[in-house]
Amino acid sequence: MMPIRLIITGGTFDKKYDPLKGELTFKETHLPQILEQVNVTLPIELEINQLKDSLEMQDDCRQQILRACASSAETQVVVTHGTDTMEHTAAVLGRARMDKTVVLTGAMVPYSVSGSDALFNLGFALAAVQQTGPGVYIAMNGRILPWNDVTKDKARGRFIQKSELSQLDS
Repeated sequence: MMPIRLIITGGTFDKKYDPLKGELTFKETHLPQILEQVNVTLPIELEINQLKDSLEMQDDCRQQILRACASSAETQVVVTHGTDTMEHTAAVLGRARMDKTVVLTGAMVPYSVSGSDALFNLGFALAAVQQTGPGVYIAMNGRILPWNDVTKDKARGRFIQKSELSQLDS
């Protein structure tokens, strides 16, 4: 089995409710706990790249993710990322034309909150990175979408192909 690099960047996936502040914040990643909980048997190399809300990501943050993907010894890479700007980071990675399979995923509801989609999306992304060829993809909502034809449908809270957005609006 080829090892998979799992690059952690934060986003809703890793947020936790802070009752003192009354807001969602970052303390640490939930990924080791999640992988143990779901009994993943794949060889996975975890890398905490940053713990940041994707709305706070700037170009230098995306370049940091790009460097991590490009320098990874593994050719299969999963990136956990906030959903609000995931497609922007996917575009930076896609334009780099790495000879790797990179799959971005995230969650609409934090792992630490009941009803989270984090477990499903992570498992789906781990399967997607093994089944797709070189390129950059977003794996969300049970779909694998290429970096250059994906957008977040904010009204419906899901990722779709860009061409679908105009069809949904009509």
